[in-house]
Amino acid sequence: MDIQKYIKVEKVPGGQLEDSVVRKGVMINKDVIALGKMRRKIFNQRIILLDWPLEYKKGENQTNAELLKEEDWGVLLQLEEEYIERLCVQILKFKPNVVITEKGLSDLACHYFSKAVLSGMRRLRKTHNNRIAKACGAVIVNRPDELQQSDVGTGGGIFEVKKIGDEFFAFIVDCKEPKACTVLLRGPSKDLLKEVERNLQDAMSVARNILKNSKLGPGGGATQLTVSATLKQKSSSVEGIEKWPYEAAAIAFEAIPRTLAQNCGVNVIRTMTALQGKHAEVEK
Repeated sequence: MDIQKYIKVEKVPGGQLEDSVVRKGVMINKDVIALGKMRRKIFNQRIILLDWPLEYKKGENQTNAELLKEEDWGVLLQLEEEYIERLCVQILKFKPNVVITEKGLSDLACHYFSKAVLSGMRRLRKTHNNRIAKACGAVIVNRPDELQQSDVGTGGGIFEVKKIGDEFFAFIVDCKEPKACTVLLRGPSKDLLKEVERNLQDAMSVARNILKNSKLGPGGGATQLTVSATLKQKSSSVEGIEKWPYEAAAIAFEAIPRTLAQNCGVNVIRTMTALQGKHAEVEK
Protein backbone atom coordinates (compact mmCIF):
# COMPACT_ATOMS: atom_id res chain seq x y z
CA MET A 1 0.00 0.00 0.00
CA ASP A 2 1.45 3.34 -1.07
CA ILE A 3 0.94 5.83 1.76
CA GLN A 4 1.47 8.83 -0.52
CA LYS A 5 -1.72 8.01 -2.45
CA TYR A 6 -3.78 8.59 0.68
CA ILE A 7 -1.72 10.90 2.91
CA LYS A 8 -0.09 14.03 1.51
CA VAL A 9 2.42 15.99 3.56
CA GLU A 10 2.50 19.72 2.80
CA LYS A 11 5.36 21.83 4.18
CA VAL A 12 4.70 25.55 4.61
CA PRO A 13 7.51 27.54 6.29
CA GLY A 14 6.41 29.89 9.03
CA GLY A 15 4.73 29.57 12.39
CA GLN A 16 5.56 26.95 15.02
CA LEU A 17 5.57 23.15 14.99
CA GLU A 18 2.51 23.28 17.26
CA ASP A 19 0.59 24.87 14.36
CA SER A 20 0.84 21.64 12.34
CA VAL A 21 -2.52 19.95 11.77
CA VAL A 22 -4.09 16.92 10.09
CA ARG A 23 -7.01 17.79 7.81
CA LYS A 24 -9.63 15.26 6.70
CA GLY A 25 -9.42 16.11 3.04
CA VAL A 26 -7.15 17.67 0.45
CA MET A 27 -4.98 20.78 0.41
CA ILE A 28 -3.64 22.16 -2.88
CA ASN A 29 -1.56 25.21 -3.73
CA LYS A 30 -4.22 26.91 -5.89
CA ASP A 31 -6.63 29.84 -5.80
CA VAL A 32 -9.94 30.42 -7.57
CA ILE A 33 -9.64 31.82 -11.09
CA ALA A 34 -11.74 34.98 -10.90
CA LEU A 35 -10.65 36.84 -7.78
CA GLY A 36 -13.49 38.84 -6.27
CA LYS A 37 -16.11 37.12 -8.45
CA MET A 38 -15.87 33.56 -7.19
CA ARG A 39 -16.48 32.50 -3.61
CA ARG A 40 -13.54 31.37 -1.51
CA LYS A 41 -15.62 29.54 1.08
CA ILE A 42 -18.42 27.09 0.29
CA PHE A 43 -20.23 24.70 2.63
CA ASN A 44 -21.66 21.35 1.49
CA GLN A 45 -20.06 21.70 -1.91
CA ARG A 46 -21.00 19.78 -5.03
CA ILE A 47 -17.75 19.17 -6.90
CA ILE A 48 -17.26 18.24 -10.55
CA LEU A 49 -13.80 17.03 -11.57
CA LEU A 50 -12.78 17.20 -15.22
CA ASP A 51 -9.91 16.01 -17.35
CA TRP A 52 -11.01 18.19 -20.26
CA PRO A 53 -10.21 21.79 -21.25
CA LEU A 54 -13.02 24.30 -20.84
CA GLU A 55 -11.69 26.38 -23.68
CA TYR A 56 -11.70 26.17 -27.46
CA LYS A 57 -9.64 23.12 -28.32
CA LYS A 58 -6.63 23.97 -30.40
CA GLY A 59 -5.51 21.77 -33.27
CA GLU A 60 -2.65 19.39 -32.61
CA ASN A 61 -0.99 20.44 -35.86
CA GLN A 62 -0.69 23.80 -37.55
CA THR A 63 -4.11 25.01 -38.65
CA ASN A 64 -4.74 27.62 -41.34
CA ALA A 65 -7.99 29.53 -41.77
CA GLU A 66 -8.63 31.62 -44.88
CA LEU A 67 -10.81 34.65 -44.20
CA LEU A 68 -12.17 36.40 -47.30
CA LYS A 69 -14.43 38.91 -45.58
CA GLU A 70 -14.30 40.87 -42.37
CA GLU A 71 -17.46 39.14 -41.17
CA ASP A 72 -15.72 35.75 -41.30
CA TRP A 73 -13.64 36.66 -38.27
CA GLY A 74 -16.81 37.29 -36.30
CA VAL A 75 -18.15 33.89 -37.38
CA LEU A 76 -15.05 32.16 -36.03
CA LEU A 77 -15.34 33.94 -32.70
CA GLN A 78 -19.02 33.06 -32.50
CA LEU A 79 -18.25 29.38 -33.10
CA GLU A 80 -15.75 29.42 -30.25
CA GLU A 81 -18.22 31.14 -27.92
CA GLU A 82 -20.99 28.68 -28.78
CA TYR A 83 -18.66 25.74 -28.12
CA ILE A 84 -17.69 27.08 -24.68
CA GLU A 85 -21.33 27.86 -23.89
CA ARG A 86 -22.39 24.28 -24.71
CA LEU A 87 -19.73 22.90 -22.38
CA CYS A 88 -20.79 25.21 -19.55
CA VAL A 89 -24.49 24.40 -20.01
CA GLN A 90 -23.74 20.68 -19.80
CA ILE A 91 -21.89 21.27 -16.52
CA LEU A 92 -24.30 23.76 -14.95
CA LYS A 93 -27.35 21.51 -15.36
CA PHE A 94 -25.95 19.34 -12.53
CA LYS A 95 -25.93 22.41 -10.22
CA PRO A 96 -22.33 22.21 -8.95
CA ASN A 97 -20.75 24.96 -6.89
CA VAL A 98 -17.11 23.93 -7.49
CA VAL A 99 -15.60 22.86 -10.83
CA ILE A 100 -11.99 21.69 -11.05
CA THR A 101 -10.21 20.77 -14.27
CA GLU A 102 -6.75 19.48 -15.03
CA LYS A 103 -6.65 21.50 -18.25
CA GLY A 104 -7.30 25.14 -19.13
CA LEU A 105 -10.39 27.22 -18.40
CA SER A 106 -11.15 30.17 -20.67
CA ASP A 107 -12.26 33.64 -19.62
CA LEU A 108 -15.67 33.05 -21.21
CA ALA A 109 -16.22 29.87 -19.19
CA CYS A 110 -15.09 31.78 -16.12
CA HIS A 111 -17.75 34.40 -16.90
CA TYR A 112 -20.51 31.78 -17.10
CA PHE A 113 -19.34 30.18 -13.85
CA SER A 114 -19.26 33.54 -12.06
CA LYS A 115 -22.83 34.29 -13.17
CA ALA A 116 -23.89 30.90 -11.76
CA VAL A 117 -22.15 31.68 -8.42
CA LEU A 118 -19.71 28.84 -9.01
CA SER A 119 -16.03 28.63 -8.07
CA GLY A 120 -13.51 27.10 -10.44
CA MET A 121 -9.86 26.06 -10.50
CA ARG A 122 -7.74 24.99 -13.44
CA ARG A 123 -4.52 23.17 -14.35
CA LEU A 124 -4.39 20.82 -11.38
CA ARG A 125 -2.00 17.90 -11.30
CA LYS A 126 -3.43 14.48 -12.00
CA THR A 127 -2.37 13.28 -8.55
CA HIS A 128 -4.21 16.18 -6.87
CA ASN A 129 -7.36 15.48 -8.85
CA ASN A 130 -7.24 11.80 -7.88
CA ARG A 131 -6.90 12.69 -4.20
CA ILE A 132 -9.83 15.12 -4.38
CA ALA A 133 -11.92 12.35 -5.94
CA LYS A 134 -11.03 10.02 -3.04
CA ALA A 135 -11.84 12.69 -0.48
CA CYS A 136 -15.26 13.83 -1.74
CA GLY A 137 -16.46 10.78 -3.68
CA ALA A 138 -16.40 12.44 -7.11
CA VAL A 139 -15.53 10.75 -10.40
CA ILE A 140 -13.09 12.36 -12.82
CA VAL A 141 -14.88 12.82 -16.16
CA ASN A 142 -13.06 13.03 -19.48
CA ARG A 143 -15.82 14.81 -21.42
CA PRO A 144 -18.55 17.14 -20.09
CA ASP A 145 -21.20 15.44 -22.25
CA GLU A 146 -20.49 12.19 -20.37
CA LEU A 147 -21.33 13.71 -16.99
CA GLN A 148 -23.82 11.88 -14.79
CA GLN A 149 -25.39 12.74 -11.47
CA SER A 150 -23.37 10.01 -9.77
CA ASP A 151 -20.12 11.68 -10.90
CA VAL A 152 -20.75 14.76 -8.75
CA GLY A 153 -18.84 14.70 -5.47
CA THR A 154 -21.14 15.42 -2.54
CA GLY A 155 -19.02 14.00 0.27
CA GLY A 156 -17.05 17.17 0.86
CA GLY A 157 -17.72 19.40 3.83
CA ILE A 158 -16.03 22.77 3.31
CA PHE A 159 -14.28 24.29 0.32
CA GLU A 160 -12.10 27.17 1.46
CA VAL A 161 -9.19 29.18 0.10
CA LYS A 162 -6.77 30.57 2.69
CA LYS A 163 -3.59 32.57 2.50
CA ILE A 164 -0.75 30.92 4.39
CA GLY A 165 2.48 32.84 4.29
CA ASP A 166 2.79 34.38 0.84
CA GLU A 167 0.68 31.86 -1.07
CA PHE A 168 -2.96 30.82 -1.35
CA PHE A 169 -4.05 27.25 -0.62
CA ALA A 170 -7.38 25.62 -1.38
CA PHE A 171 -8.80 23.24 1.24
CA ILE A 172 -11.47 20.61 0.64
CA VAL A 173 -11.85 19.35 4.19
CA ASP A 174 -14.26 17.95 6.78
CA CYS A 175 -15.34 15.33 4.26
CA LYS A 176 -17.92 12.73 5.29
CA GLU A 177 -16.02 9.55 4.41
CA PRO A 178 -12.60 10.71 3.18
CA LYS A 179 -10.16 8.21 1.73
CA ALA A 180 -7.41 10.83 1.62
CA CYS A 181 -6.07 13.32 4.14
CA THR A 182 -3.44 16.05 4.34
CA VAL A 183 -0.81 16.72 6.98
CA LEU A 184 0.09 20.42 7.10
CA LEU A 185 3.51 20.96 8.65
CA ARG A 186 4.50 24.40 9.92
CA GLY A 187 7.91 25.42 11.19
CA PRO A 188 10.45 28.24 11.23
CA SER A 189 12.71 26.83 8.48
CA LYS A 190 12.65 24.50 5.48
CA ASP A 191 15.43 22.32 6.91
CA LEU A 192 13.43 21.69 10.08
CA LEU A 193 10.32 20.84 8.05
CA LYS A 194 12.26 18.34 5.93
CA GLU A 195 13.55 16.62 9.06
CA VAL A 196 10.05 16.48 10.57
CA GLU A 197 8.69 15.07 7.30
CA ARG A 198 11.29 12.28 7.28
CA ASN A 199 10.38 11.32 10.84
CA LEU A 200 6.68 11.48 10.00
CA GLN A 201 7.13 9.23 6.96
CA ASP A 202 8.90 6.66 9.15
CA ALA A 203 6.08 6.80 11.71
CA MET A 204 3.41 6.38 9.03
CA SER A 205 5.27 3.41 7.56
CA VAL A 206 5.36 1.78 10.99
CA ALA A 207 1.62 2.39 11.44
CA ARG A 208 0.93 0.90 7.99
CA ASN A 209 2.98 -2.21 8.79
CA ILE A 210 1.14 -2.68 12.09
CA LEU A 211 -2.22 -2.50 10.32
CA LYS A 212 -1.13 -4.97 7.64
CA ASN A 213 0.56 -7.37 10.09
CA SER A 214 -0.21 -6.93 13.77
CA LYS A 215 2.67 -9.17 14.91
CA LEU A 216 5.33 -7.13 16.70
CA GLY A 217 8.85 -8.05 17.75
CA PRO A 218 10.78 -6.34 20.56
CA GLY A 219 13.56 -4.00 19.50
CA GLY A 220 16.95 -3.13 20.92
CA GLY A 221 18.49 -6.37 19.64
CA ALA A 222 16.28 -8.55 21.87
CA THR A 223 14.85 -10.51 18.94
CA GLN A 224 18.30 -11.13 17.43
CA LEU A 225 19.72 -12.35 20.75
CA THR A 226 16.78 -14.72 21.20
CA VAL A 227 17.38 -16.19 17.76
CA SER A 228 21.11 -16.43 18.53
CA ALA A 229 20.46 -18.27 21.82
CA THR A 230 18.07 -20.67 20.08
CA LEU A 231 20.64 -21.44 17.36
CA LYS A 232 23.36 -22.06 19.98
CA GLN A 233 21.07 -24.45 21.83
CA LYS A 234 20.32 -26.25 18.57
CA SER A 235 24.02 -26.53 17.71
CA SER A 236 24.70 -28.29 21.02
CA SER A 237 22.46 -31.16 19.91
CA VAL A 238 24.23 -31.54 16.55
CA GLU A 239 27.51 -33.42 16.19
CA GLY A 240 30.40 -32.93 13.82
CA ILE A 241 30.85 -30.18 11.29
CA GLU A 242 27.10 -29.90 10.78
CA LYS A 243 26.93 -27.73 13.91
CA TRP A 244 29.17 -25.04 12.41
CA PRO A 245 26.44 -23.30 10.35
CA TYR A 246 24.31 -22.95 13.48
CA GLU A 247 27.19 -21.44 15.44
CA ALA A 248 28.13 -19.06 12.58
CA ALA A 249 24.54 -17.84 12.23
CA ALA A 250 24.27 -17.37 16.01
CA ILE A 251 27.40 -15.18 16.01
CA ALA A 252 26.09 -13.19 13.03
CA PHE A 253 22.82 -12.36 14.82
CA GLU A 254 24.82 -10.95 17.74
CA ALA A 255 26.21 -8.20 15.49
CA ILE A 256 23.09 -6.02 15.81
CA PRO A 257 22.88 -5.85 19.64
CA ARG A 258 26.68 -5.48 19.78
CA THR A 259 26.52 -2.50 17.41
CA LEU A 260 23.71 -0.93 19.44
CA ALA A 261 25.78 -1.31 22.60
CA GLN A 262 28.76 0.35 20.92
CA ASN A 263 26.62 3.28 19.78
CA CYS A 264 25.29 3.75 23.32
CA GLY A 265 28.82 3.99 24.73
CA VAL A 266 28.42 1.17 27.28
CA ASN A 267 30.90 -1.62 27.96
CA VAL A 268 30.18 -3.97 25.06
CA ILE A 269 31.66 -7.15 26.56
CA ARG A 270 29.91 -6.82 29.92
CA THR A 271 26.59 -5.85 28.31
CA MET A 272 26.64 -8.73 25.83
CA THR A 273 27.62 -11.21 28.55
CA ALA A 274 24.80 -10.02 30.81
CA LEU A 275 22.24 -10.20 28.00
CA GLN A 276 23.38 -13.66 26.90
CA GLY A 277 23.15 -14.83 30.50
CA LYS A 278 19.57 -13.59 30.82
CA HIS A 279 18.59 -15.31 27.57
CA ALA A 280 20.22 -18.52 28.75
CA GLU A 281 18.20 -18.37 31.99
CA VAL A 282 14.98 -17.95 30.02
CA GLU A 283 15.85 -20.95 27.83
CA LYS A 284 16.31 -23.09 30.95
